[in-house]
Amino acid sequence: MLRRFIACPELARDVASRLEGNLRGSLVFECEPGPGILTRTLLNAGAHVVALESNRSFLSDLESLKNKLDGQLEVVHCDFFRLDPINVGSMKPPVMYSETLFENLGISSVAWTADIPLKVVGIVPQKRERNFLWKHIYALYERSSIYKYGRTELNLFVSEKEYKTLIAKPKETRIYQALSVLWQTACDIQLLHMEPWSSFLTNSRNGGLSIPKSVLLQNDHLCLVRMTPRKDLFANNLTSANSSIFIVMVKQCLAKSKTKLIDKLNLWSCESGKKLLRQLEIPENSTTGSLYPEQYRCLFELILQSNEFDQSWLYDDDCLEDSRGVNL
Repeated sequence: MLRRFIACPELARDVASRLEGNLRGSLVFECEPGPGILTRTLLNAGAHVVALESNRSFLSDLESLKNKLDGQLEVVHCDFFRLDPINVGSMKPPVMYSETLFENLGISSVAWTADIPLKVVGIVPQKRERNFLWKHIYALYERSSIYKYGRTELNLFVSEKEYKTLIAKPKETRIYQALSVLWQTACDIQLLHMEPWSSFLTNSRNGGLSIPKSVLLQNDHLCLVRMTPRKDLFANNLTSANSSIFIVMVKQCLAKSKTKLIDKLNLWSCESGKKLLRQLEIPENSTTGSLYPEQYRCLFELILQSNEFDQSWLYDDDCLEDSRGVNL
């Protein structure tokens, strides 16, 4: 698996400075630290760091660094990007369940509306980007995995094209999709920094940059993106219990973004689409791709309040097939 590392101390300091606020005392999961350049910078900033490293060849140096400190660094043989695998029997490190990881580290859950309990920092492997984003959006809405413990904040390098997909708006018809709506609904998304691919060291045998190709979008940088779960995500009718319905609804709507929204609503709410649109002041000729994320949330919560809501569409074969959109 191709990996990228921060090998330049100057870049490491720049990244640490972009993680706004005081890192002193903050609990930080650093994913795949490799040579530990960023690790040292985070430690110097006063963070309590848990280094999650999947490659045994890096563990000894990280352990040596740990032994020089007084409990400020923990080192775990763990692949963060493979936490909580689905349909897997017995496991051994670096693959593990988040429950085991958090229990071993003595991390307890906090209320969803409490302060950020944990910051995650790392570079998402390029071949796992889309799967990672889908897996975590389900976990976030379900308040499972690392979100079982509170509003875990992600500070991750992703490709420029994936960042642009995450923040896309309805007018950007070629890239606005279900993932855009779901992440924008769930999180405050901030671009902290953009860095050329050439600034990162890779483990490629030929030393190549291995920059993924992109047809629709510019993709010259890795983007450090902060995704902070919203405090009010579950403040109204959206809950961790019904959130999977919201996800399926958004995915169905944006599978064909030029579909008339009223036609979809009439399938789900017994011909009451016109009434729902009127209540939300949405034009009757609107397409599914023209709604903003906040409108999708309002629409879903209004549908939930309606006694005419028919959930049978959830159990259609087309909806159930590959509903999570991830391959793990």
